[in-house]
Amino acid sequence: MVMQRVSLLTIGAYNLPVLRSFYQKLGWEETEFSSDSYAAFKTAGVILTLFPVEELAKDAGIEISQSKEGFRGVTFAINLDTPEQVDATIEEVRSIGARILREPSDAFWGGRTAYFADPENNLWEIAWNPSAEFDERGAMISF
Repeated sequence: MVMQRVSLLTIGAYNLPVLRSFYQKLGWEETEFSSDSYAAFKTAGVILTLFPVEELAKDAGIEISQSKEGFRGVTFAINLDTPEQVDATIEEVRSIGARILREPSDAFWGGRTAYFADPENNLWEIAWNPSAEFDERGAMISF
């Protein structure tokens, strides 16, 4: 059985300094392992890392097959405690230059949601789910 745990997510960066700067502007704390060639940010649930896409592909033993322009079929989510935080968070990411893909709106499933793209078109959902449960660190444990 494979342990049911996601501990680290890595985004292959086409321009690591630009992408790292964006996440720094979000106010996210980096780990002591961050450098000019690898960035690691602490989050409530996992460590989010940025690594040059060429190096990531080399490490995995694959060829790079997608550009940063197209949808990669993956989204990340930041789930919040109140519906008002969705609107406030979108305004915050807008102020640092994120491209807003979907303005905050009530979702068909009863929550509130919005989407933005980072400088390399990685998609982030900002959401409030009325049934979400978080542990003491702020990691989502149920919804």
